Amino acid sequence: MARSVLLQLARDSIEEVLEAKRKIDKNALIDEHPLLKESVDVDVKIYLHNKLRGLSNLKSNNQSLIENIILNAKKAAFEDKNFTPLSTSEYLECEVEIELKTSNGDMKERDPSILTTTSYSLEKELNN
Repeated sequence: MARSVLLQLARDSIEEVLEAKRKIDKNALIDEHPLLKESVDVDVKIYLHNKLRGLSNLKSNNQSLIENIILNAKKAAFEDKNFTPLSTSEYLECEVEIELKTSNGDMKERDPSILTTTSYSLEKELNN
């Protein structure tokens, strides 16, 4: 199952911090997905074992969707005052949820943990 552009962006944002390496090409993403330039408020939640592990929902202040996802993903993972910063092992097990606050209502999607996705893919491949 392919991960959506928005969830991949959130994951890449967290990975940038964990790996201390820039991996997001904002211009290329915006060229491919122009809607990322729109101003949309975003909530990013991180769950570990179905329990909230981090949350950020800073308001956009007219920032683009791409900037809001990047900022909120990093804040949810590393700056939520209720939790310690997310470790690499926790990251591999966590689920990431994005909620867009649009004029047409809220839209939400959740990404399973990387370990779950990897296990599922390997199991599926072995059974074929």
